[in-house]
Amino acid sequence: MSLARLGRASRSVTLATMTALAAAVVVTLSGCAQAPRTIAVEQLPQDHLFGTAGTSAAAAAEAEAEANALFTMSAPMRRHAEQLFEVPSAWRDRRQALIDALYLKDSLQIGYDAGATRTAAQAFEARAGNCLSLVLMTAAFAKHLGLPVAYQQVLVDDEYSRSGDLYFVSGHVNVMLGRHGPLMRNDESQWLTIDFLPQLDLRGQRVVPLEERTLVAMFLNNRSAEALARGELERAYWYARAALGRDSAFVAAANTLAVVYERAGHRPAAEQALRYVIERDARSTSAWANLARLLRQAGRYDEARIAAARLAALEPQTPFQFLERGRAALAKGRPAEARDLLLRELRLQPQQHEVHFWLAQAYAALGDAKATARHLGMAADNSPTREARELYAGKLERLRAVRAQ
Repeated sequence: MSLARLGRASRSVTLATMTALAAAVVVTLSGCAQAPRTIAVEQLPQDHLFGTAGTSAAAAAEAEAEANALFTMSAPMRRHAEQLFEVPSAWRDRRQALIDALYLKDSLQIGYDAGATRTAAQAFEARAGNCLSLVLMTAAFAKHLGLPVAYQQVLVDDEYSRSGDLYFVSGHVNVMLGRHGPLMRNDESQWLTIDFLPQLDLRGQRVVPLEERTLVAMFLNNRSAEALARGELERAYWYARAALGRDSAFVAAANTLAVVYERAGHRPAAEQALRYVIERDARSTSAWANLARLLRQAGRYDEARIAAARLAALEPQTPFQFLERGRAALAKGRPAEARDLLLRELRLQPQQHEVHFWLAQAYAALGDAKATARHLGMAADNSPTREARELYAGKLERLRAVRAQ
């Protein structure tokens, strides 16, 4: 996955969003995207709320240093690039030679792993990364080889995941490599698109060009979200702040900043960040969900109902709603009801590994071994991390062993 937006703790967190105080709450809540913007990005940082001067400077420096090193080629990467041209055919098309050298089975076997967002050098060392990390690594090699690079956001349905009471919404990015040498303007044949989700069919998918500064902001925002999931609020703050500094138009970072503020007990700052998001993206379900929750916590119930109504209009079915109801039905010994609820969730999130896993439990309780194995296999195939894939694969192997007896 690429970018993350936090949204909903207990129904409130999305990797990157939360906003602020507006002059007229009702106008802000019901206003459209063209309404006047009353909050500037400069109003969002509240450095004095996080750490001492010394620790804050260190955390800020860490975020900036990592952002500046995203595309840095490590010594092992440079050696691998040099080996690339030991093959004579590599000179004919450097793009295909690079893809072969990085991703074919007889090469490094670099794989997909959404466990953490990595810099180019970190992804190369780990031989794995999420789609953003793999884009960074591929771009680093391409730049080193003198290839033009461009980035795209693929407008697919959001994917949801969760860690404790934090919900994460992930988008998707990919990278395009141009031919070595001068490019003809608007000649699409000179660009080769590389995507890192094999199950994604790009035909007919809409894409949006991304500036490199936005890609850097996405990386910093993911880092912030990952720190937030670990409870490291000070680090999460500085990474989200750095993301906004790189690209103030990337409002997902303001949403993450809002979640950080809310978790740290700074509700006015959280609200301001959320309203910053909504002023720029009135259709942000993450921001509306977070704002409704924040207003309920503050006892501002009328405003919370308005925010909740806006959220319901944008998102009639909340993520994981049927999954949780299905798990509850399974716990009460009603596997058929659980199966039906989980199938409804699967229609909303067809690649969500948790849903497939609990469907496997429901089918197991119903005595359908074939369906149990099928959904365990799909849980493994759609797992975001190597650890989860190994866990589900182990369960599947044990099931097959039992069936073989």
